Amino acid sequence: MNKYTLVALLLILCVGCSNNESSKELPEINGDWYGAIETPNAPLPIEITFDHDEELTGTITIPPQNIQGFSLSNMSFQDEELSFDMEIPGQVIRFKSSKVTSELIEGEFHQQGATFPFYLERSPENESSTEDTASDIVSVETNHGKLSGELLLPEKETGTVALIIPGSGPTDRNGNSAAGTNNSLKMLAELLREENVASLRYDKRGAGLNQDAVINEENLSFDDFIDDAVFWLEELRADDRFERLIVIGHSQGSLVGMTAAQQVEIDAFISLAGAGRPINQVLQEQLSAQLDGDLLTEAEQIIEQLRDGHQVDDISQPLESTFRKSVQPFLISWMNYNPVTEISQLSIPMLIINGSTDLQVPVEAAEMLHSKAQDAQLKIIEGMNHVLKPAPMERSENLKTYNQPNLPLADELKESIKAFLAKLDEE
Repeated sequence: MNKYTLVALLLILCVGCSNNESSKELPEINGDWYGAIETPNAPLPIEITFDHDEELTGTITIPPQNIQGFSLSNMSFQDEELSFDMEIPGQVIRFKSSKVTSELIEGEFHQQGATFPFYLERSPENESSTEDTASDIVSVETNHGKLSGELLLPEKETGTVALIIPGSGPTDRNGNSAAGTNNSLKMLAELLREENVASLRYDKRGAGLNQDAVINEENLSFDDFIDDAVFWLEELRADDRFERLIVIGHSQGSLVGMTAAQQVEIDAFISLAGAGRPINQVLQEQLSAQLDGDLLTEAEQIIEQLRDGHQVDDISQPLESTFRKSVQPFLISWMNYNPVTEISQLSIPMLIINGSTDLQVPVEAAEMLHSKAQDAQLKIIEGMNHVLKPAPMERSENLKTYNQPNLPLADELKESIKAFLAKLDEE
């Protein structure tokens, strides 16, 4: 059993705890904190809420493991060390930190003889929020039931609205997923509001407001994502308040957006960290870096058959999670779309953005999109990663930003979007 497997044991949880706090010198830590356990493969995002009233209490959330609000126990601050436990059957998982300030907590995570660093950063009480009077929860009927989203309006009346389309997986309207809480799309909506642009952003099926609006995996098609975006665009196009309609797609949402934009008249398109090649080529490259020998040959053959529209019955166990039978129809439908082909169909003003430290989508993807776009600006943001935050190329430090909801968007990204919007106003 490797170290990361030990962390996976957190999935087996029990409820019930006791608390003990005996120091009066604990810094002010009340509120929400975000951070990660630095496991070997990748940081494991965690969220902790502390309450220090008559006694010190707390709960922990670990999104990738579907742990929500689990009560912490044996909480103590003694000799300037903050410690607390997660009590699970047969073992005690302990957090210890000798560096505790009102803004940062750093220490060690201990589980069954394994020790990893962890860190937590405060979520300020004065953090801006879109959950206010300027924000409305709206809904639209689709081919697969009702979807909900959040319409954020600026203080002054505006004739411009943007549909913000999130990336792959069950990502919520704020840009958050099992990878962490980064609030990138929420910050984007707030930036648009500052520029007097309304925005509608929605949770993917299986996330947030649309957690129950799932389609069974074996029945899911990439076209369902496109259809969802089309329904939202039609709803916004029919809204008398808005004359100009912009689509902003992040990651997978870029391909969804540029394809949906061919079905509903829009006025501009912004691609953020969008892929430049079809998913079969992306999968081929990713698996080539991870596999070799017979497994790589098998993976290549499976991809080729899926690309030709044929499902594969016999899958080796190591490839099962990627090519399981239930997900094959979705992969086949996704492979039908080539981003450079789809973007070439648009004849509207476009802005194509990628970050130089994006670990998931390389700069070359944006350059490929730009080479086939009819009317597009290309902007490569130095030092910006996949969640649109400033980050170094070093993997562990880069991934930390995936769970830093208060880290602002990259400055150059904000300026590029502002300049693009200003140019639209001039036309």
